[in-house]
Amino acid sequence: MKRFIGAFIIKLTSASSCLAFTTPNTRLSLQPLLSTVVEEVDTVYTPESNHLSPEAWKESTQSNISQEQAGKSYLDDGFVFGLGDSGLKRPKGKVASVVVESDSIETTPFQRGFVTSTFTFQALLAANAIHTLFEQTSGNVVYTALTAVSTVLGSWIAADFGAGVLHWSVDNYGNGRTPIMGNIIAAFQGHHSAPWTITYRGFCNNVHKLCIPFGIPTVAAINYFAGPENPMVSLFFTVFCAMEIMSQEFHKWSHLTKNEVPGIVNKFQELGIIIGRVPHAQHHIAPYDGNYCIVSGICNEKLDKSGFFRWMEHQIYKINGVEANAWKLDAVVRERTLRGDYKLNLSE
Repeated sequence: MKRFIGAFIIKLTSASSCLAFTTPNTRLSLQPLLSTVVEEVDTVYTPESNHLSPEAWKESTQSNISQEQAGKSYLDDGFVFGLGDSGLKRPKGKVASVVVESDSIETTPFQRGFVTSTFTFQALLAANAIHTLFEQTSGNVVYTALTAVSTVLGSWIAADFGAGVLHWSVDNYGNGRTPIMGNIIAAFQGHHSAPWTITYRGFCNNVHKLCIPFGIPTVAAINYFAGPENPMVSLFFTVFCAMEIMSQEFHKWSHLTKNEVPGIVNKFQELGIIIGRVPHAQHHIAPYDGNYCIVSGICNEKLDKSGFFRWMEHQIYKINGVEANAWKLDAVVRERTLRGDYKLNLSE
């Protein structure tokens, strides 16, 4: 019931969020974003207690709110996207809203080169690993194929789990000021208030940031330490890193309609090979406390039913006293976690 109410509230605040896109090539400029509380002014006006007219009172209240939130940005300490006092306003309509300074939805030549070189390098490493295994098995095609497919399947499942852990961590901890990960954290948290922005991004623009932690240096180091005698270790982690990068594109497809993506994407979603629209939509219900995995989503049910992420949050709280953002958005989640009731009630 709570999730239904949460979904209904989100639908109200997003207004015409299911309307058509604006032109994808439109240049965006960073604009101050206000709290959604501005849109709720009419509901709290009472003529008996105010000498101003409704219009004048609303204008005065909006001015006060704007003044109080002046200077609020994703770089402020304690800033949490999605919270009522975060200073961030959910845009009306299915429009793009860039919330991170210096970010843009336009694809640059650097992004194209960066992403292309990353995937080319990973493809060469994967092919070399399979070729090495083929030589080690004296040309046994069947054994090589079965081993390679099993390795890729295991890596695919591991990547879904890894993407879930990454997604959970950046949704719940840190902000734009966090060293190294600040921009990624701000982008993920801001996605809750401007979920359609991702759909305006081209492929290279959308995935290039993840090519930094999961790109050439990472897979090269793994292959070096694995050594030529362990080709399947190289294949496993090369595919893992490639899937982590691709998770952001799978994520984008889950926000697009069936008519907006190639038919093969719809088929992959139906088969559960990549994250589907309905499973990911469940994550976008406040307090965003489940369905974090965005490669295929195959790990979501087990992780949520077991309470894995709530358990992790409790351990972190015991160590440093830092509360997860999901706790700040829902006091019930906080209370249940603190008393050791970690399981996510998927029926709510």
